[in-house]
Amino acid sequence: MDSESVRGINRRRLLGWGGLAGVGVVAAGVPLVVTRSGQAVAAGQHRPAPTGPDIPRDTRPGGAYDRYVAKLAAQGKFSGVVLLSHKGRTVLSRSYGMADKEKGIRNHEGTAFSLSSAGKPFGAVAILQLAQQGKLSLSDTVGTHLKGYAKDIADRVTIHHLLSGTSGLNTPDEDVRRIFQSRKEVQEYYEQWARQSKVVAPPGTPTDHSGAEVAIPAQIVEAVTGTTYWDYVQENIFKRCGMTGSAFYTRPQWLTDERIAHPYMTLADGSVVDAVRNLDKGSPSPHVLGKNPGRSFIDAPGDGGFATAPDLVRFGHALGDGTVLDRPWADVLTDAKIPHGPASFGAYGIPVSIVNGQWTYQRAGGNPGVSANWDIYPDTGWVGVILGNCDGVPLQEMIGQEMQAVTGASPGGGGGG
Repeated sequence: MDSESVRGINRRRLLGWGGLAGVGVVAAGVPLVVTRSGQAVAAGQHRPAPTGPDIPRDTRPGGAYDRYVAKLAAQGKFSGVVLLSHKGRTVLSRSYGMADKEKGIRNHEGTAFSLSSAGKPFGAVAILQLAQQGKLSLSDTVGTHLKGYAKDIADRVTIHHLLSGTSGLNTPDEDVRRIFQSRKEVQEYYEQWARQSKVVAPPGTPTDHSGAEVAIPAQIVEAVTGTTYWDYVQENIFKRCGMTGSAFYTRPQWLTDERIAHPYMTLADGSVVDAVRNLDKGSPSPHVLGKNPGRSFIDAPGDGGFATAPDLVRFGHALGDGTVLDRPWADVLTDAKIPHGPASFGAYGIPVSIVNGQWTYQRAGGNPGVSANWDIYPDTGWVGVILGNCDGVPLQEMIGQEMQAVTGASPGGGGGG
């Protein structure tokens, strides 16, 4: 498919995303009530799940997806929240397990979960907001905005290369055993870490999850705006979307705020610990060996954050209705750019794919005790969210089952960890 065809399809599908009605964004002065699940909604707005020809049977309460998740939870393979929303109205919302076992707090729809890599697209949206305002260009090189980078990075690697995952950069491994104690310490560490990157392939070459491709755009946001990445995203994305339960929470907040789910990490001997309360413990998994997400005082600029499931629905709709990006710039975010497979492509921080004849945008993330994923189905107005706080969650399988329920496609999972 040529680029003009893709752009045309993207414009048409964006027009069909729908608005924020029904996901908790209400007019000033409208009273709120708290449902049994803990979600604040406008009085009189808590309606039953919609039914009809646009609501596949498998997505409904008691349907195939609902039964599948319930079985996982019963087997101890899932603790967290799943949510399916159609055109802003909740079709399915289920919560399982404990947010904080020590305090006896259960997970519920209003619980905020760590996002890990599922929060990375916020950085791409921030960059495109600044491009929309004319404060930077996607063709700007790193050196246009930042100092201290090697000349071959500063002069040759562009913002487009970074956002599209084609920088050709390699970034050294992070020090996963370091326990951070302040926002400033985190910021300084990741600035220095990104500057140690090396060009290992010509810019324009697809890169395998280079950390610099996340860290450097966040630094550019800070350089252009004069504020921290965390504060910029909070004000210009979370606040504008009505994501009142979402933030870049710090470790002290993680320990004390009852609205935040704790990550339950499985150790080598099979025991399970609250990671944020046991910073001396690390994961035995070879993919994240020795890592503990609680050691970060705050997530690295450009990465992570915390969100509730309804907030991610709000974000999904805000991408399509002009709340955070004008529609042409939302096209730039989600346009298929780099082919990853027969019907799978890289966009700006968001893998996009064609599933059973319709587009899906998806981002997953994982850490010890953390699983997160959100899917947007712009052609049909669906948003699906999976947020978990234990190890052993079969996230790819869950994504596949969700996609099958929404689109009727055979379950195959998605990408974007």
